[in-house]
Amino acid sequence: MTAASDTSTLESRVGHYYQMDDTYLVGREKIREFARAVQDHHPAHWNVDAARKLGYPGLIAPLTFTSGPAMACNQRMFESVVVGYDMYLQTEEVFEQHRPIVEGDELSIDIELTSVRRVAGRDLITVTNTFTDTAGEIVHTLHTTVVGVTGEEVDPAIRPAVAGVMMHGINMLGAEDSAAPYVKTVRPETASRIAENTHAPTSPSFDDLKVGDELPVHHTRLSRGDLVNYAGVSGDANPLHWDQNIATLAGQPDVIAHGMLTMGLGASFASSWSDDPGAVTRYAVRLSQPAVVPADGGADIEYSGKIKSLDPETRTGVVLVGAKSQGRKIFGLATLNIRFG
Repeated sequence: MTAASDTSTLESRVGHYYQMDDTYLVGREKIREFARAVQDHHPAHWNVDAARKLGYPGLIAPLTFTSGPAMACNQRMFESVVVGYDMYLQTEEVFEQHRPIVEGDELSIDIELTSVRRVAGRDLITVTNTFTDTAGEIVHTLHTTVVGVTGEEVDPAIRPAVAGVMMHGINMLGAEDSAAPYVKTVRPETASRIAENTHAPTSPSFDDLKVGDELPVHHTRLSRGDLVNYAGVSGDANPLHWDQNIATLAGQPDVIAHGMLTMGLGASFASSWSDDPGAVTRYAVRLSQPAVVPADGGADIEYSGKIKSLDPETRTGVVLVGAKSQGRKIFGLATLNIRFG
């Protein structure tokens, strides 16, 4: 899908909307499983009493937890609506945490194609997931932007190679050859409310902070086993993250870490400093390069942070998060908006 006419066809599908067939019930063990996958050891994700001491009714989900159910919900979008590409590369993610998701939450998930932009000859595609609780309040909004990659940009052998290794029930190659006609469905005109986060943050006191303060640098190790585990936990079955042959055909030097995994590790780094994962209201990451994970020795990712700005009226601040692997920046720009005590 490189011709302008093809891009125009996809642009005409912006606004395509559907809802997850059933609700998603947030389970205690799923929270722990995800926290383990992103190496987040904050006790509020593991111990009910610890979460309650912070003022939460039960275990709270890590900030990037929604990437898992979103992956499953978005499959239909990339099989029957956004078609014509050989693969997708994640480039940007925005997590808006209106209130922390906790164990027992029963969530409805909306999926919408919200933007298609052509930049430097490539298509940037944004899909938005909206998570609504049983009270009708939006608790989380997730914006995922990917680059659509065509066969002209990768080895043509990648299509049969991907088809030969993909897990059953997953179709990453789209459904553009389907005889079924495309029918656009749009979001119904219904009122929605954003959940209010009334939790008193236990993060550092605003009065003790100043612009330019740096967070302690943290190093995280990733092995191929970590990638396989995250693929299973999150539902991201892209073989770029576990099959060296596919990664090479896609033009990568070796297997690469999931962008969502490196983001999850970044959120874990920040929550270990703030000591309150529920204090984050927004987390935006633009990826610059993937983290390469060799079979021998794995990869080291260095996370760093610095307070960019502070707002005394709201007692909030913006923290810049940096991530490097093998001397290369893997985050182009990453910011965390945090409520302070």
